[in-house]
Amino acid sequence: MPMSTPLRRALSLTVGWLADRRVPHFLRGPLYRGFARFTGADLSEVRGPLREFPSLGAFFVRRLNPGARPVDPAPSALVSPVDARVQTLCRIEEDTILQAKGHAYSVRDLLAGVGADVDLEGGHAWTLYLGPKDYHRIHAPETARLQEVRWVRGCRYSVAAKVLDRRRVLDVNERCVLRMESERGPLLLILVGALNVGRIRVQGVDATDSGVLREERKVQRGEELARFELGSTIVLLTPPGMAAPLSDLVPDAPVCLGQAIGRYS
Repeated sequence: MPMSTPLRRALSLTVGWLADRRVPHFLRGPLYRGFARFTGADLSEVRGPLREFPSLGAFFVRRLNPGARPVDPAPSALVSPVDARVQTLCRIEEDTILQAKGHAYSVRDLLAGVGADVDLEGGHAWTLYLGPKDYHRIHAPETARLQEVRWVRGCRYSVAAKVLDRRRVLDVNERCVLRMESERGPLLLILVGALNVGRIRVQGVDATDSGVLREERKVQRGEELARFELGSTIVLLTPPGMAAPLSDLVPDAPVCLGQAIGRYS
């Protein structure tokens, strides 16, 4: 039986409340090691001792050791902004992109007005899923000017593969849309919330859940942009002729932050 919208929101709020509860020092190591065993998270990459994470939520957004995610230095590389698994790779055709197993959705609906002046027809879309084990911070895929940030209210459906196979999710869930302008052209990055993942934080921006930022700032390739306070999905869009997915990148393939996922034309 499908979960109602109020119940999904209540569950997300409850999980968020629990994630923020302070964990006693003596329980932190065992709790986080247990989480890592259950999810497959790699604790050897974590910056700092486990006892320094006061809550499970703080552990979810843990930082990595310096050098743990080298950024591909090739000028022709479009790099992954996250640690994730590839959900879909597709060309944008007739304002639609593929979600999973033939389910398509509208780019216009997904963007909610951001980048309305960018012609994306014939461009490419990368959809990447962050699981519970993954590093939850999102970094800039290219050196660019961050021009606009918009929060879009919506549902909190799960973004698990079995849910994406059954219904449209990505263009109806809560999300944050970022528009960046690089020397090669515009990049649109959509951070999609999910069940238990209603909080999306953007670096240098106080607002969450609603609002628009139009004050430009420059970000460097690999610089931290935002974070999910659990796991979810990101969608990266490029206009035609700018970049294309690597030919050997396939759905369900793991990718790391800074790894090349596309090549500029």
